Amino acid sequence: MSKTIWIINQTAGNLDSGWGERHYFLSKYWVKKGYKVKIISGSYNHLFINQPKTLNKWFTKETIENNIEFCWVKVPVYKNTGFKKIISNFVYTFRLFFLTTKILEKPDVILVSSMPIFPILNGVFFKKKFKAKKLIFEIRDLWPLTPMYLKGYSKRHPFIMFLSFFEKYAYNKSDEIVSVLPNTSTYINSLIKANKKVHYIPNGIDENLLKNEKLDKEVLNLIPKDKFIIGYAGTIGLANAMEFFVEASISIKNSNIHFIIVGDGYLKESLQKKVIKSTNITFIEKINKAKVQHLISFFDVCYISRYKSKLYHYGVSYNKYFDYMLAKKPILESSEYIRDQVELSGCGIIVKPESTKEIIEGITKLYEMSSKERIILGEKGYNFMKKYHNFSFLSNLYEKIF
Repeated sequence: MSKTIWIINQTAGNLDSGWGERHYFLSKYWVKKGYKVKIISGSYNHLFINQPKTLNKWFTKETIENNIEFCWVKVPVYKNTGFKKIISNFVYTFRLFFLTTKILEKPDVILVSSMPIFPILNGVFFKKKFKAKKLIFEIRDLWPLTPMYLKGYSKRHPFIMFLSFFEKYAYNKSDEIVSVLPNTSTYINSLIKANKKVHYIPNGIDENLLKNEKLDKEVLNLIPKDKFIIGYAGTIGLANAMEFFVEASISIKNSNIHFIIVGDGYLKESLQKKVIKSTNITFIEKINKAKVQHLISFFDVCYISRYKSKLYHYGVSYNKYFDYMLAKKPILESSEYIRDQVELSGCGIIVKPESTKEIIEGITKLYEMSSKERIILGEKGYNFMKKYHNFSFLSNLYEKIF
């Protein structure tokens, strides 16, 4: 008898969404093995390229390829982050309580993925109501640590205390804890004063599941064809520390090197203003996931960065790593050594975070390498990704928990 899995994740998407595809990719493998998968997501996400088509009611069902079923919960439209996004989280959580087995088949396993964290209430409620066998809580971001470390919020701030309650509640009430970050076990168990096993199941990619579409001609025309290109593809937000990359584009003396930033985020406009007179950096609008590999094929080096922060000592699992590695490109990373994918695979160069000077030195070092040396770096990343971060491997890790 096949098990039915409910995945409660307000930000879950699919290939058409262009963002948040983790559970969609995992589900493809679970469905092949006979599981019935229901992904319960929000009807609006500011990071989606294409918003789902929903009816004028609280729940809209959509079955996509391979019999993966999405249930879109109607939530308010908002812009970027802020108070209206939090309202959207509350609306999603509230409306979920009205989800019945007339809409979705009764679950055997419930997986709640955070952030947002509030739907852990739904997970606990549904487990009891439907007598589900297991409740799994998955951590994609550590909240409230993220706003505390990156924005300086006090642990006594009312909203931080509010989030802390839900965090401890989720760890205590779940049957299994999964983290996409490798070093969270000690932190979690110190909070709940327990010794729960934390399963490390990181993000990943699978070339067998990706559609490799070509870039539109308008985008192709924005990419210089006679330059050494260092490119970034991803969100332009607080956690990405992109101002130092932009400063490097202003300060670098080598006119043969061109910088490209592809993506959206609330800090994009301020960064664009800094380089309004520059000719060696190009900003490109966010593109569909299916076109990312064609985009990266034009990069000589891929870039990733973050701030110097204790937050990252718990680990990271950026999807950008795997897009870059799949394309067999060397990576320049501006960060601390925290045993992340670049360090473990040896697929690039790591320089100190928050340093324009170090970024320029790293770019120069990669520029001065032979093409053969850069190819070897790219191959190291590709082989590491294929072994430890393909979704066939990751779906098997999850299946053991089911």
